[in-house]
Amino acid sequence: MDTKVTLSFDTKIIQQAKEYAAGQGISLSRLTEILLRKLTSGGYNNIEDFPVEDWVSMVSEGEAEYITRPKSNKKRKAEYFENRKKK
Repeated sequence: MDTKVTLSFDTKIIQQAKEYAAGQGISLSRLTEILLRKLTSGGYNNIEDFPVEDWVSMVSEGEAEYITRPKSNKKRKAEYFENRKKK
């Protein structure tokens, strides 16, 4: 079950995180969930112990578990026509 949470971050960080998440095909919410799950399940004593580079490697190698929402027909249609323009 998903629960909504309100968090405050620096605007620049949010934009970079959104772009990164979009590049990975996931939402910013799922990216945050993955990071928090990894952080809270690893038995780290403090934030400096969190191996961010390990997590980034997992995502880049396809080992990370994440849930994506199916794209709407409107979005798929727009992507299709955008890709056709590039050819």
